Amino acid sequence: MTKTADTSEEVKPRSVRVVLMALMIAMLLAMLDNMIIGTAMPTIVGELGGLEHLSWVVTAYTLATAASTPIWGKIGDMYGRKGSFLTSIVIFLIGSALSGMAQDMGQLIGFRAIQGLGAGGLMVGVMAIIGDLIPPRERGKYQGMMAGVMALAMIGGPLVGGTITDHMGWRWSFYINLPLGAVALAMVSAVLHLPKKRSQGKIDYLGAALLTIAITSTVLVTTWGGTEYAWGSGEIIGLVAVGIVSTAAFLYAETRAAEPVMPLHIFRSRNFTLMSVIGFLVGFAMFGGVLYLPLFQQSVQGASATNSGLLLLPMLLSMMAVSLIAGRVTTNSGKYKIFPIVGGALMVVGLFLLATMDTGTSRLMSGVYMAILGAGLGFLMQITMLVAQNSVEMKDMGVASSSATLFRTLGGSFGVALMGSLFTTRVTDTMSERLGPQAAGAAGSAQLDAASLAKLPEAVRDAYQHAVAAGTHSAFLLGAGVAVLGFLAAWFVKEVPLRGAGPAQAGGAPGEEQAARAPQASVAH
Repeated sequence: MTKTADTSEEVKPRSVRVVLMALMIAMLLAMLDNMIIGTAMPTIVGELGGLEHLSWVVTAYTLATAASTPIWGKIGDMYGRKGSFLTSIVIFLIGSALSGMAQDMGQLIGFRAIQGLGAGGLMVGVMAIIGDLIPPRERGKYQGMMAGVMALAMIGGPLVGGTITDHMGWRWSFYINLPLGAVALAMVSAVLHLPKKRSQGKIDYLGAALLTIAITSTVLVTTWGGTEYAWGSGEIIGLVAVGIVSTAAFLYAETRAAEPVMPLHIFRSRNFTLMSVIGFLVGFAMFGGVLYLPLFQQSVQGASATNSGLLLLPMLLSMMAVSLIAGRVTTNSGKYKIFPIVGGALMVVGLFLLATMDTGTSRLMSGVYMAILGAGLGFLMQITMLVAQNSVEMKDMGVASSSATLFRTLGGSFGVALMGSLFTTRVTDTMSERLGPQAAGAAGSAQLDAASLAKLPEAVRDAYQHAVAAGTHSAFLLGAGVAVLGFLAAWFVKEVPLRGAGPAQAGGAPGEEQAARAPQASVAH
């Protein structure tokens, strides 16, 4: 027996919860992987060698995930979301098993790319299926669950990775995905029923290829710029040129394609475009914060690197609690415009306060600052996806979800790259001012953790801590400046009624007005 989602009051909550539990497991797989692998990397390099290719273990996964994300979204729209989602899980698990069996660094990099191809469909599948199954008015109830999964991945990833590597070997960092993925596969297959689709159109191969080239070029610029190659080097300038040309070619190709991989008409919706921009800026701020907050606390405040995930607890708990509250209010009232505005303001304030930290800042104060930033992210993280999905027709749910996910991913890449470049430059300059170029270079070879710093001479250690504080000041100040753009963009969001909140009101964008219809989906009982 089945019930349609537009009579959601009749659907047994237990059945919905079973589906959501399976989706959350899949979401956890996608988010947890890099967190676990980061902890295991020193052991992996020790066994497989290939230290010079270390960065590609992460880069191959990130590139494959980013490049495949829009394609998975379009395949789900054209041929059905359940099948594409299950396929992405299977590909991810195959990549995980192969990565665990890798015999050298080259094999590991290749298998990580396969894993990334599957991961690109996991997040999109989760968001799009939730969009099909639960009307946006009701979806707010489950925001806390999604924020909780994110917090669990960020906090638990390093701890789980370290424990598995120490007691079971690094290969189990990949094999651990297999039982979790099998549970998700079984639950989704048995309980979830979505309408079957069979599109007469052909996949936009040209658009997919051009978009892949554009995304790859962009991610490589942000990954290599200022680290592998200087920003003004021929390699980086060449990648920028390739990115610009392929993006222009992609936009032209999409206007000619019968079934474009990223239909440009979805950007006619003001809300969808604004949510894409805000999502990019959220990714910029969040990933930069996740990277540099533990660095500051380990180097300046003397915290242990072992439990680095726990250092983010104030930010993540705040994000989870606020996301849950915002979701409940959205469900009860149908109103949401205030949340991007408040979230944008808190994100600006939080990043600015983090930029004021110095060698005298206590852990309590830095925790308060992190909680403010977390509250801002909590107001923004799921609301941006909810509004983006509510701004398009049901037939474009997949590409809307994948586009929103892609912009957040690219924002994270830009945030890590630009904040990282600024951080490195400021640390180097401060060290040179305090110790001179030669002494600064010698100190720079030490790891930025409490154990290494304790072995340095007091003068060098003091200079190092001031340098790291100066670097994080510059990085977070940049983040605050970028977050101002998100705050300003939030004021232009139009409060279009959420599906499930009654009939759409006239005056919305074409896609928004049509999107107010309830989706058709079902769960087995």
